[in-house]
Amino acid sequence: MTVLSERRSKARLGTPSRTLRYLPVISFVLDAVLLVTAVLVAVVGRETLSIFPTAASLRQELHTIGPLLVAGWLTTLWLGGAYRPSVYGAGTDEYKRVLNSSLATAALVGVACFFANYPLPRGFYALAFGIGIPALLVVRYVVRRLLHGARRRGALLYRVLIAGSPSHVDEVAAVLRREPHLGYRVVGALTPAHYLEEETRSGIPVLGNSDDATSIVLESGADIVFFASGALASSSHMRQIAWDLEHEHVQVVVAPGVTDVSSERVRIRPVGGLPLMHIDAPRATDASRWGKRLFDIVGSTALIVVFGPLFLIAAGQVKLHDRGPVFFRHVRVGRDGEEFGCLKFRTMVVEAESMVVDLQEQEGQSALLFKMRNDPRITRPGRWLRRYSVDELPQLFNVLKGDMSLIGPRPQVAREVALYDDAMRRRLRVRPGMTGLWQVSGRNDLSVTEAIRLDLYYVDNWSMMQDLSILAKTFGAVFGSRGAY
Repeated sequence: MTVLSERRSKARLGTPSRTLRYLPVISFVLDAVLLVTAVLVAVVGRETLSIFPTAASLRQELHTIGPLLVAGWLTTLWLGGAYRPSVYGAGTDEYKRVLNSSLATAALVGVACFFANYPLPRGFYALAFGIGIPALLVVRYVVRRLLHGARRRGALLYRVLIAGSPSHVDEVAAVLRREPHLGYRVVGALTPAHYLEEETRSGIPVLGNSDDATSIVLESGADIVFFASGALASSSHMRQIAWDLEHEHVQVVVAPGVTDVSSERVRIRPVGGLPLMHIDAPRATDASRWGKRLFDIVGSTALIVVFGPLFLIAAGQVKLHDRGPVFFRHVRVGRDGEEFGCLKFRTMVVEAESMVVDLQEQEGQSALLFKMRNDPRITRPGRWLRRYSVDELPQLFNVLKGDMSLIGPRPQVAREVALYDDAMRRRLRVRPGMTGLWQVSGRNDLSVTEAIRLDLYYVDNWSMMQDLSILAKTFGAVFGSRGAY
């Protein structure tokens, strides 16, 4: 047995992911059960609650209305792509397809009943769709969480081969490893013939030549093959490989040489059979418009009212501990490099600032994003204030004033900003935020490089939906106190 054959044999070890093929079937069955239940509940609820009472007797026609509504709804979901294998596991596309298809069903039913002059009870209509649509979305969310949990335990994974130059293979693999919930398990690499090493720099075993991709993919039992830059010499070779694998249940994915671009900024436009990827301009300016500012004003005002009692409790504990000042006003750098006074509940000893340089030397860290897991400057009440991010609540007043936003990169001090390179200065194109993408992705457990990458991703790919998602995830990150110290 040759060295390459041995590597391919090793790559075949592990549990295959063929059960993932049944995920659309499982979703279809769950949706059918949900919709039948929603229809039955709508019938009972309409009669019990007397919603929009009419003389129509729905029970007598249930054997006709129920099956037609359920069958039509499932058909619309299928036509809308809600059962495509590619939508499961990540992103909002799955939820969008379910929601849009369900709303289309509701519209079609209403229009059909109007033109057919069919007296469908309004109470039944309202309850069926009012219960069915949220139930479909909730179950999809639960299934996704179960899928992510299984993948964290090493189950239901896609076995992935990456073809390309070694540097591009490592780059694609690094992106896939950052998102373990996607379920991509890289089992090997296919490199150009001139590359003779057994592994790439990141330790991915080289299983053979990318020109022999078809035979190696089939031999290794891979589910997906990624083609990165430098994989093949011609597009015709890529087309031939796609033809060879079309009946083998293997996905062929082309990984372009761009990263950290959201799907909302990418458009594929075929020109003469050549798929061209258009990337819209970064959206930093969108994150500074009136819509986001209005969201900040309304949101910060509401949160100040809700957390008013917590303000009093925190202020009392800080004051009673050492009789020092309750608030700590620190000069930070905001949007376009303008400085402002960032408010926090004081969590450190009064002379904390004078100790920073010595602590940096002891820890061997630079000023950029300086953090200590066991910082000796933190007071006793300061520990719980930091653990649950209560110390940052006064920044709601900074948001109300306009110095900060609810969502955005965290504000930094001048000595940290002085260490920025050109790429990092893009953080200053938006208002700094109370919470951001890296806070809900691990907080202080992340490396400096990863935290910066997430901040730049936020700046370039801003959207209001992303802000709402981050805000929702913040509560889970705070109450779970992940990475907080």
